[in-house]
Amino acid sequence: MVTNKVVVKFKDKNVLKGKTNNFFPNKSSFHLELVSGERIEIHIEELKALFFVKSYEGDKQHEKNYGDQVPGGGRKIKVKFSDGETIVGFTTGYSPERAGFYMVPADLKGNNERIFVVASATEAVEMG
Repeated sequence: MVTNKVVVKFKDKNVLKGKTNNFFPNKSSFHLELVSGERIEIHIEELKALFFVKSYEGDKQHEKNYGDQVPGGGRKIKVKFSDGETIVGFTTGYSPERAGFYMVPADLKGNNERIFVVASATEAVEMG
């Protein structure tokens, strides 16, 4: 089973870092093994988004640039979260009726490989 490095951002602004191998977008929860080794259950509806990352530290000097093209990434999407953060990227699976969707940020040099966005944590979603 594939283990993913993730940064879990909650609607209440809490952040956890760890690994998961049982996240599925159609399930209501998944398990996260924290960097400390502790294993906890995460409920999807409490999240803002689940960030699949290259590293836990990221690059604090990196300036976000959402101008990259993502071959095979699908349709361009702009997501504005309820906390004011905006991310631009591409998606093949957005539907307003779903509880969430995956997107690939249009910043290929950034730390995020892909993001699972929880729809209830968004203020606006624009296609194109």
